[in-house]
Amino acid sequence: MQQNAHKLNAFPVFLKLEGAVVVIVGGGEEALAKARLLGQSSARIRIVTEDASPELQAWIGQNGADHINAAYAPEHVRGAAMVFAASGDAALDRRVSADARRHGILVNAVDRPDLCDFFTPALVNRAPVAVAIGTEGAGPVLAQMIRARIDQMLAPSLGSLASLAASLREAAERLLPKGSRRRFWNDFFAGAPARAAAAGDMRLALESASELLLSQRPAEGHVALVGAGPGAEDLLTLRAQRLLMEADVIVHDALVPEAVVAMGRRDAERLPVGKRKGCHSRSQGEINALLVSLARAGKRVVRLKSGDPLVFGRAGEEMAALRDAGISHEVVPGITAAFAAAADFGLPLTLRGVTSSMVFTTGHDLKGGTLPDWAKLAISGATVAVYMGRSVAAEVAGRLIEAGLSPDTAVAVVENASLPGRRRFHGTLADLPSLEARSDLAGPVMTIIGDAVAGADLARSEPLAVRERKTPAPVAEGAMT
Repeated sequence: MQQNAHKLNAFPVFLKLEGAVVVIVGGGEEALAKARLLGQSSARIRIVTEDASPELQAWIGQNGADHINAAYAPEHVRGAAMVFAASGDAALDRRVSADARRHGILVNAVDRPDLCDFFTPALVNRAPVAVAIGTEGAGPVLAQMIRARIDQMLAPSLGSLASLAASLREAAERLLPKGSRRRFWNDFFAGAPARAAAAGDMRLALESASELLLSQRPAEGHVALVGAGPGAEDLLTLRAQRLLMEADVIVHDALVPEAVVAMGRRDAERLPVGKRKGCHSRSQGEINALLVSLARAGKRVVRLKSGDPLVFGRAGEEMAALRDAGISHEVVPGITAAFAAAADFGLPLTLRGVTSSMVFTTGHDLKGGTLPDWAKLAISGATVAVYMGRSVAAEVAGRLIEAGLSPDTAVAVVENASLPGRRRFHGTLADLPSLEARSDLAGPVMTIIGDAVAGADLARSEPLAVRERKTPAPVAEGAMT
């Protein structure tokens, strides 16, 4: 995937328009649509047209807009905060755009992206809360569809609740220590004040908010050991996403992609403690001490671990440190790499009549002098998922073959499981040693071994080892062909 694939060409902002003049040039449907949109703001709307439609004339009368009933002239845009060219006439819209830009005024020309300094969004209005959806002019229908979904999600009372929150912000900052404010606002927007506002009782909402404000205790630290999954941000659990949005600090491994870390609060502190092969930025003991220290300072901490925290994630050591320190903590499962790799291959990890058990292991388990107990399961037909095994692939294959596993046992290998740039390889146990020599594999590699692999979809994968084709022996002169 290209590095700038998720870069915005148009950055969304909210422009202050209270008392400012916004000019709309045009008198038809396009001008009316812009007038209705801008009518949701507190701007002073000036409409310039000598040919206003009956609908636009009615809107002007009902909403108190200024109507300049004359042909457009450059002086009509002077002093405006924004200008909309909505005449439907390409030449006139170009003139309006040029005049606005000459005066340093932001301009939007309807359906003419080359003349636009900004695009108007589809808007969900719960003033003072607003949700703006933009597609950079590429898909207005898509923007409206998204708007409709968000509109259904947000209660009509949200605006009143937000206004109440604004009136309490100064008191909350004065009465509550910084570490307690987020918890207060979470309880405010999801608790009794929100329920009272939804019922239309703003007096009860204020009373509930006041009680909540006076009952707050100093913030207590908490650590969530969260599985970040195999890499794709849309494979995070809903609970993981919620905790990321509540976290004061995000402590993350090196293999956790930036797209996943970025799902946390924008103002959360981010601390990389990544460990890659041959490069440990912090020891495990230092990480344990860091988690304890942050929680004791009253922070809500998310410890983001690649895959699942309980599968080769050393979560046991971190949980022991938190327990010994009396720190509140929880574990949020994630999708482990073996499951993502199997999904990438359409590979059944268990298969009726073939295998009913599986083993999770690391390649380093096979480096000792004796085979681990699970090797017997592999020989008896279990599916084996090998984590972090690329550099010891030859040793893994050799030890398993030596123990009695057939060299023809099917093998599937995935680099960067779940990500758009993943690579898939298939072969046999005899081919596995070739993995060590592949310098083109820079991402984490997952290897799955077993008879169930034969049921995978191999159509989109590459051969693990390229076999040399045997050249046919030359036919002796005079022999039958």
